[in-house]
Order: sequence, then structure tokens, then C-alpha cells
Amino acid sequence: MTTLMDSLASLADLIGPANVLSAPDDIAPYAVDWRGAYRGTPDAVLRPSTTREVSELVRYCATIGLAIVPAGGRTGLSGGAVPAANGPRSVVLSLERLSRIRELDARDFSLVAEAGCVVQNVQQAAADAGRLFPIQWGAQGTAQIGGMLSTNAGGIRTLRWGNARELVLGLEVVLPDGRVLDDLRRVRKDNSGYALRHLFIGGEGTLGIITAAALRLQPALKRVETAFVAVPSPDAALSLLSRMMESGADVIAFELCGRYSMEMVARHGVGLRIPLPLESPWFVMVELAAAHKSVPLREILEDTLAEAMEAGEVTDAAIAESEAQRLAIWKIREDSPECSRKDSPAVSTDTAVPVSAVPEFLRVAERELKARWPEGRMAAIGHAGDGNIHVSLHAPAGMTDRPTWVARAGEAEPLVNAIAVSLGGSFSAEHGIGQSKRHAMATHKNPVAMDIMRVVKGAIDPTNRMNPGKVLP
Repeated sequence: MTTLMDSLASLADLIGPANVLSAPDDIAPYAVDWRGAYRGTPDAVLRPSTTREVSELVRYCATIGLAIVPAGGRTGLSGGAVPAANGPRSVVLSLERLSRIRELDARDFSLVAEAGCVVQNVQQAAADAGRLFPIQWGAQGTAQIGGMLSTNAGGIRTLRWGNARELVLGLEVVLPDGRVLDDLRRVRKDNSGYALRHLFIGGEGTLGIITAAALRLQPALKRVETAFVAVPSPDAALSLLSRMMESGADVIAFELCGRYSMEMVARHGVGLRIPLPLESPWFVMVELAAAHKSVPLREILEDTLAEAMEAGEVTDAAIAESEAQRLAIWKIREDSPECSRKDSPAVSTDTAVPVSAVPEFLRVAERELKARWPEGRMAAIGHAGDGNIHVSLHAPAGMTDRPTWVARAGEAEPLVNAIAVSLGGSFSAEHGIGQSKRHAMATHKNPVAMDIMRVVKGAIDPTNRMNPGKVLP
């Protein structure tokens, strides 16, 4: 019978003793998720540096029956990169040392990056070559490419360039038996059968481990204009979005923020300043861009805002006058999750509805949450341009214990999920399923879709060793 010590020694033979972490203090950061909501202790943390090492580790773990939990930057919000507390014996396989950019072809507008590359480093490599890797969200300085793809992450630019899935040309994946699926081709057209990469993008490591990806790049942005705008309602915000989309410029971000969310940023943000008085119930952050410097973006933005003000859709606006001011506006949005966490315990959601249904979704959510938990405080912030609004219900002032608030108001999440689904939306927009939304899968996912997903899982990972306790209920 193979003991834990024997297993660790064999794993150390494959990747070196320094890359097999087993001491409690070394394992601790990998045993809890970013929110502190999920905890699970693995037997060890493995840190391979090549695809070959990943393959050898997976193959060995298969022979001794160890489950594998892939991990990247561990910035996820659904508990997907943490072992399930009551799950089988497992190891965390961290991709952090697979951090090389293997190839960048500016003429082809493509880049091949390993799974452990930090997203911001990929953005910088693209910029150095005069190109743009367009995905953007607050955790990009820590999040890694593998995690980004495994959760099909979104962010503030999904409106223009789509979620992570739309930015992938090909993948390299280690399968549950240790075989390597090499599908890193950079062609734009390939109708040679099933597009297998889409099984693993958004699969959260339940079917295999992404080790590298061929990514689409875009032309560098030569002109960018950004504004922080006060609007009287979500309906007005959508009217403004239509005006911006019809202006002739590329709208690359359109974020809707409720006043309570901005108040939390004002209270807890370090070095942050809200550009407008917090007197409006809603605010919008909008960004226009162009790949050619001659496009008159400033004039387009000013004219469109003036028309919106005349129509009563905008009550005030602050346009960034410098790159520093532009970055400061987006810093407000990027730091909002951390400010929310500092402010008070909250029950959070990750829902999406058709863009036109955003106002109705917010009206119904606010009404129903207030009726059930009048002591709670609803915050709403998100990507109105693509319909992904994050609604959270915060504990009343003075309550600091998260378990107490979750015990009292935990049903707020399924309530908001049900509202979104009733409007033709989804209970999971960009954070993935992980552990936190498995109950919603059982409640809201189409039964036929669930059957197909189970068949796929059973065919590729029949022993359920890849990230068990995640995604499928």
C-alpha cells in the first residue's frame, strides 16, 4: 500500500523536492479561496514547470488514485481552485511555474502563452509588440491565463471583444490519463470536426488541465476617451448605451454602478476619488476607443453626452483629461470588490440577463430583496453593456460576522438567480460554477444539458479525479 510519504517522494522525483509543498504553512495559501468562503486541505501542492511534468504528475496521480485540483492565480470567486472540504484525497496542481510566452506573432495577431502567465504580463507583451490583448478586470495583475480560460472569465471589455472564449485560437491540455492534447494551431478557420477547445474553456479543470493557449490579439488602441457619468436610472443608462453604440466610435466598456457601491469605494478605497458628487442614484463608466489616432473620439464623446443631457438621460459627467485620470476612473471599478469586502458581509451573485432586461432585473431584485430582508442593503455594479450585473445584499451597519449574515440572508442568492433566469438570463455570467453555484446548476440548468455534461465528464474523466466536487451537482 502506497503511503503518503511514499507518494510525496515519488512526486518529488518527478519535479524536485522544492516543488512538492507539504508543510502546513506552505499549503495554507492554496487551501482557502479569495473570499475565505471555501477551505479544503490537499495532501500536497505540486508546482511543475513544463507540460511534460504536468503530464507525468497526472499520470502518476492516476495510478495511486489521487484527485487533482488545478490552480492558477487563485483569484476566483466560486471556490473552484480549492479542494472540496469533504472530497477525496487530493493534490493542488499549481500552474504558476508554467509562465513562459512561447511565441508572439504580431503579423498574425496571435500569442502563445503558458497557463501560468499572469494576464497583465500577457497584456504587456502584446503592447510591447504594438498589439492589444483586450481582456481586462481588476485581478489581472494576479490572475493567470489558465484560470482565466478555465472559468471563461469576462471583465469590463466583454461588450467589445467577448469573454475569454472568444480570444482563444487553440489549446494545449493534459487529459486525466496524462495524454497531451496538442491543439495550439493559430488558424482562424478550422472545420475539421468538433472544436475540442470549447470543452475545456469554462470547464474549470474538471475535464483536463490547460497548460498553454494560442490567443487572439487586436490592434493597439491609439485613442481612448473615458467618462464618469451620473444617470437617473438604469433605463437612462441603456438609452445612453444606445447613443454611444450609434456614435460611430468603438464602445469598449460600459459599466453601471449603483450609489451604494460607490459609497463603499469612497469609504474604503485607498487613494481613490469619485469624480462626481454621490448625489445620483446611478453612475456609468464609459470608454470609447479607436485603433487610429485621427478618429475624433473626444468630439464624439462630448457630443453624445450633450445629446444625452438634453434628453434627460445624463445629469452630470466628468471626462478624463489625462491618462492618469482615465486610470483613476477604472481604479474605482477595479477596487470595488475589495472595498465591498471591507465594508460589510454580503451575499453575492453573478447573474446576466439580456441587455434590454437590465432595468427590469434591477427593479424586481430591489423590490424582492427589500421585501424579504428590509434590514439589508443592496449593491449593484457590473457590465451593463453585456447584461452582467453583480447584485449583492450587504448586512446592516454594525454586523461584521459573515456566517451570521449568510445564515440569515443566504436565500438572497437563489432569489436573485431565479429572477435572472425568469428574464431569460443566467445564474453564472463570468465567475464560473466552482463549489458556490452547484446548487444553482441543479435548480436552473436545462436537464438535457446536464445529461450531456455528465456524459462528457464520464467519457473523459471516468474516475472523477479532475477537480471533483466542482461544476456538476
